[in-house]
Amino acid sequence: MTSIQPALARGYFITGTDTGVGKTLVACALLRAFARAGYRAVGMKPVAAGAVRHAAGFNNEDVEQLRAAGNVTADSALINPYCFEPAIAPHIAAAQASITIDLERIVRAYASLSAGADRVVVEGAGGFCVPLNRHETTADVAGLVGLPVVLVVGVRLGCLNHALLTAQAIRARGLKLAGWVANHIDPAMPVARENVAALAERLAAPLLATLPFVTAPDFRQVAAQLDLTGLS
Repeated sequence: MTSIQPALARGYFITGTDTGVGKTLVACALLRAFARAGYRAVGMKPVAAGAVRHAAGFNNEDVEQLRAAGNVTADSALINPYCFEPAIAPHIAAAQASITIDLERIVRAYASLSAGADRVVVEGAGGFCVPLNRHETTADVAGLVGLPVVLVVGVRLGCLNHALLTAQAIRARGLKLAGWVANHIDPAMPVARENVAALAERLAAPLLATLPFVTAPDFRQVAAQLDLTGLS
């Protein structure tokens, strides 16, 4: 399978150094910032694991936040082609549901969203190389949609190695690391500022924001903190 046509590649792919590092927060903040700038902005989470079952299907909190942050109404099957109830690795959740995640379906959904929006923000599942089926990973989705990547770094012990390896994997796919966000998720981490400075020297991409630790982050506030002038 080849990547989609460049004409449709408008927006960013959001990945993280791990799960739970603030990808949805940053994705929603970008959507809100684009909407405020006058763009038609829509979010997409191709694969979500961890949902509540209801009569019409599944409800995933991240997907609902992405929907609320944008300003384009789109079908749920396009915003979130695959949703699984257990909060476990997507390929395992899919296997338990007797489903194989098909990347062609994801690419078609992205193309449909892109046709009706100016900016599409696609949030990956977990880290950059999380398996989706027996042979493909989230990195393959990023490569197929061909969007520049924004990396969310969860600032905690181990983040230097995780961030640098993720940046290396992004570039190895031929993708552009457009920018990164330092999100302080461990309030007790020692020398956190020095860790961010070390990454700023080594990632060779704009630092879009340094987010302080807060117990209940609000994407609307984060949107105002993003430095989009440096977004490449």
